Order: sequence, then structure tokens, then C-alpha cells
Amino acid sequence: MTMPMTARSPSLAIDPGALNALRFQAGQEGQPGKAAVKEAARQFEALFMRELVKSMREATQKSGLLDSGGTDLGTELLDQQLAVQLSGMPGGLSAAIERQLGLQMAPAAAGGDKAATPAAAPSASPAAPSTVSRATTGSGRERQAAFVERHGQAAAAVARESGIPASYMIGQAGHETGWGRSEVRHRDGSPSFNLFGIKATSAWKGKVAEVTTTEYVNGVPRKTVAKFRAYDSYEDAFRDYARLITKSPRYDKVMDQVGSVQGFARSLQQAGYATDPQYAVKLSRAINTTLNLQRAQV
Repeated sequence: MTMPMTARSPSLAIDPGALNALRFQAGQEGQPGKAAVKEAARQFEALFMRELVKSMREATQKSGLLDSGGTDLGTELLDQQLAVQLSGMPGGLSAAIERQLGLQMAPAAAGGDKAATPAAAPSASPAAPSTVSRATTGSGRERQAAFVERHGQAAAAVARESGIPASYMIGQAGHETGWGRSEVRHRDGSPSFNLFGIKATSAWKGKVAEVTTTEYVNGVPRKTVAKFRAYDSYEDAFRDYARLITKSPRYDKVMDQVGSVQGFARSLQQAGYATDPQYAVKLSRAINTTLNLQRAQV
């Protein structure tokens, strides 16, 4: 018989059938809520403690005088009960498991971590209060939606000129800036309007913003000061990005992949747009987030 699962009685260590009860609880809450996560953490801890006690028991030398099938069964049941009693204590393993499960199930702010590049989001200085928009406030989803809406018109205009889907450009801009939280800014906090982290090489004759950014050297992140291009508007930034992708021989294969989010992102990484080894995966996630938000805004 399956034992009823209570908040303080992790029962998987005693009854494997309790897994169905845990599944039912999670199903009742739709996306697993805090109660289901907490219970799952306790169950995992109970299973771990059961194996720990079992290993300790097996490491203990037996006399052999009173050993029998009955005593072995009794010992196993005792160990199972002990595992349940030891689990779920404050500061125990279940708390750590619960935190990890919560992080795994929390909706990731796609592209929130800053990839370094020839086109990378820097560790920019804080924005001046007057330049903070609603795209930099609110929850992660609200910030993403505000970012997509804010740049939709400029991206659409450049998309018609260049052939690069607006969602691709907005998604990449969102990834590079943490959806507006870490745009490239001048030292005084004023915006550079650089949404794509495009660096200012010797060939660049326009304005420049110098900031500290993260570069990946042989897969290892390192802080460095770099010069980035600065523009007069966000539309100028989209247009310069499109010019770079469509005109530079370095990216001549990227436009062949505009029919595929993953193909486009992978081609950019292969062309050396970013030094982050996970750039294609992160960019694909950001573009798909943009596509979903655009559908919701229609």
C-alpha cells in the first residue's frame, strides 16, 4: 500500500510508489510550485540518506551469530525509517537541492549572460537615471517584452533593407545587452546606442565608447578594456549591424542561414562573431524568445 505523502514525511525512501503522489502534486500545480519543489527535494534527500545508511551498515563487520533473513529485513526497514527521520532538517541537504531545483525551473532570461566578442556585451557602467527605460525595469519577462516592443520599428525598417529578419536582430541585441540592462555606455553614463557590442577597429571613423568587457581566451573569461562603436540612434545601430553582416566577407555564409534560427546563430559563431563557446546556443534561445514575444504582441 502506498503511504500518504506529507510535507514532513519523504516516503520514496520507503515506498517507491510514492513517486506517483509526487507527480500528482506537481500536476495539480501546473508548473511545479514551491510545495512540489520542496517535497521533491526532501524525497531526494531521503533516498540519499537511505543509501548512506546502507553503505555504513554494510561497512560494519557482522558477527554472523544472529544473522538471518528476518534480521536483515528488520535492519533494512530500520535503516529506511532512519533515513526518513534524518531528511528534511533545517540546513540539510534538501535545502540545497530545493535551491538547485528552483534555479533549474526558473525561466531563464534568455541571453542575459553577456557574451564577449568582436561583438560582445560589456560590463558597462550603471546607466544614468534619466536614461533608464521600462526595458531595464520590472520582471525578466516584462523587460524582454518591453525591449522587443521598443526596438520593433527600427529593426523592421532595417530588415526590409537588409533581408535579416527583425526578430533575429532584436534577439541578438537582447542577448548582447541583457535585454537592455547592460548596454554599451559612455563613461558618463550616456548611451552609445550600440546594441550589438560591435567594436571600434582602426577602420571605424565614428564616435567611440570605452568600457570594460569580458573576453574568452581559450575558453577562459577575462576582463579587458575595449573600444566600441557609438551611434546617434538605435536605428543607426541596427543599420550598422546589418551592414556588417551583409557586406563583410567574414560573414558571407551567414545570410544563407536566415531561414533557420539555429543555422543563423551557428554561422555567426563559426564566423567568429563571439568568443563565447556557447554563443550559438544562447543566441538561438534569445531569438526564439523574441519570436514568442512578437507573436504575443500581435
